[in-house]
Amino acid sequence: MDEEIQPDQPVNFLEPKNQTLHETPPRRRRWFLYLLTLAILIFVGNCGLRAFSLYELPQNGDAYDALTLKPKNVGLFQTVKNFIFHSDNVLAGQTNNRINILLLGIGGSGHDGPYLSDTNIIVSIKPSTKEVAMISVPRDLAAEMNGGIFKINSADAFGEAKQSGGGGEYARQIFAKTFALDIPYYIRVDFKAFEDLINTVGGVSIDVPRAFSDNLYPGPNNSYKPISFEAGVQAMSGTRALEYARSRHGNNGEGSDFARSRRQQQVLTALKQKLLSFGTYTNPSVIQQMLSTLSTHVVTNLNFGQIMYLASQAREMSGDIKTLVLDNAPDGFLYSYIANSGAFLLGPKSGNFNEINNAIQHVFDATNPIIAEKTTKSIPAQANQSIFPAAKIEIQNGTWHVGLAARYKAKLEEKGFTVYGTANSIRRPIDKTGIYLINQAAPNDIVKGLSEAMAAPIISTLPDWLAESYDDPLTSSTEEGLKFKPESDILVILGEDANK
Repeated sequence: MDEEIQPDQPVNFLEPKNQTLHETPPRRRRWFLYLLTLAILIFVGNCGLRAFSLYELPQNGDAYDALTLKPKNVGLFQTVKNFIFHSDNVLAGQTNNRINILLLGIGGSGHDGPYLSDTNIIVSIKPSTKEVAMISVPRDLAAEMNGGIFKINSADAFGEAKQSGGGGEYARQIFAKTFALDIPYYIRVDFKAFEDLINTVGGVSIDVPRAFSDNLYPGPNNSYKPISFEAGVQAMSGTRALEYARSRHGNNGEGSDFARSRRQQQVLTALKQKLLSFGTYTNPSVIQQMLSTLSTHVVTNLNFGQIMYLASQAREMSGDIKTLVLDNAPDGFLYSYIANSGAFLLGPKSGNFNEINNAIQHVFDATNPIIAEKTTKSIPAQANQSIFPAAKIEIQNGTWHVGLAARYKAKLEEKGFTVYGTANSIRRPIDKTGIYLINQAAPNDIVKGLSEAMAAPIISTLPDWLAESYDDPLTSSTEEGLKFKPESDILVILGEDANK
């Protein structure tokens, strides 16, 4: 029997007769083969398989470690795969140090305009520094979509109209195009999911900066109910937090969409802190169970593995979240105007989105242009007009339903109309709602928009019983006998056909 060659024995290529056919390769050759194999794997991974890291994370909560929230290693292949497909490719945008996710909040089933997005927030994550930013976009921002100019909160509704379940994806595309920003992901949540999620974590703690009341908060069956909040730290249930985030008719400076956007950011920050403060709610199995329970109320293109990766990163993220609210304040980026359709819209003061996009791109910078450049900017010529030029709208209640004029005032103000006053009609009940032109020179686009919003006809002449009051304005009065001087350009009288 031939003598077997030992691994460290030199090989005699001139006299190979003493070598066996199954010799063990020298150590150098083995390392060369290992390195060559690894190089081939890396090359193949970079050329073709690298994309798997974006999609092939485990989709089962049991496959994740409850402490680290990262996938458990399963065998040699999984270890090699984790080495090749590094975690910087789990989410699109990581290699560019910027992950953007569009967060949409909708009313959902049972609400008016169920697919119109009340909440529009771009959540940005900077992986290298573990920083988070939230950019709130007002629902009235004008954006190109569906072959025209519409409010950006219509994007989800247009997408749903095109294809059931396609609203979030269509909105993602519109927001990405509008802000020239790579936004690969979206999460759409309805009111039910919002309430349930907060209740699941036992409520949230909110520091209300100032007290306010809202007497026109939406109630059941198209009604309204009063809500109020005291200043200071308070625990809120899901229902209470939703009221705080949704209120848009509050007093004390809380009646604008921009104030509401800031409150929404505040609630989301509190929810994030509450989720991370209890290990139970960052357990992979619990997260999967919560997502399953809320599946009919949450729609996203993030898979479970990517959600788990975000959850693991959230533990290390800074608690100080950077915020930006796009608004029409004197130092803001936007101005308000009326479209030809009569719709109230917001547009960039500079005439394009360059300054806004620059602020969003640099939201993480230490020398933040949001602070440095957020000064009053020149308003385009077409915007050098008041929102409703020379158009004073008054609403009178021509029914015996108490508070109807006030409710319609709120509805019209939500659509961007400014109502200067409400009163009871001197004659009641009135059968049909009418829009009366007191001033025939009232802007046609506003008159038309008001008619569409009210679904009521425009009437150029006053009825006899009303004309006498306006012929002698100093002696006209309400039913209660209060003297007033009619100064309205447009008078709306609500009839019994008005929605109660």
